[in-house]
Amino acid sequence: MTQLSDGKGNGRGVDLADLKIPPAVPRMSIGLLGGTFNPPHEGHAHVAEVALTRLKLDRVWMMVTPGNPLKERNGLPDLGTRIRATRRLVHDPRITVTGFEARLGSPFSWVTVRHLKQAYPHVQFVWIMGADNLAGFHRWQHWRRIADAVPIAVIDRPGSTLAAHSSPSAAMLMRYRLSEAETATLKSKSAPAWIFVHAPRNSLSSTALRSAGQGLE
Repeated sequence: MTQLSDGKGNGRGVDLADLKIPPAVPRMSIGLLGGTFNPPHEGHAHVAEVALTRLKLDRVWMMVTPGNPLKERNGLPDLGTRIRATRRLVHDPRITVTGFEARLGSPFSWVTVRHLKQAYPHVQFVWIMGADNLAGFHRWQHWRRIADAVPIAVIDRPGSTLAAHSSPSAAMLMRYRLSEAETATLKSKSAPAWIFVHAPRNSLSSTALRSAGQGLE
């Protein structure tokens, strides 16, 4: 296995293949689920599986990021460790764990979306997030660029439903919200378009796991 280290921990212990954008072909539908996954848990896999099934996607890419710009990086395990731990949770071959964002030179999701849209102009991308992320979506850099570029699927998470619905971003995008009956067709909608998907919820949380001393070493 050829590994990369950039001297800053962003690519430490990472197989070079994990830093390449996964393959895609025209007309494929791909869900994008990003996060630090520190640590990854069954709740993350649950969100990916719900999106794959309910949105009728061809693939879901679980994008393990170098770090969240809104969170402190001190103590963040290296990218390779988080990729390997995330991959151990995935059992569906249609879900791909990747660390390609480390090579884009930016920690911001809007840059990732712009790059993928340019690289794969004929692929149907859908941004996937948990309801807890929608609650703070308005704090993301250029979050409207994401909403204007790709449809968004928000997957319900325990304790986040009310906060998500009352968030500034949800209010600003309310006129673009689709009914849940349109979930399977979201991938073909023109952005901005988003949907809130209710599903059985998994209560696991990375923050709670770290607090309980169950984080990654």
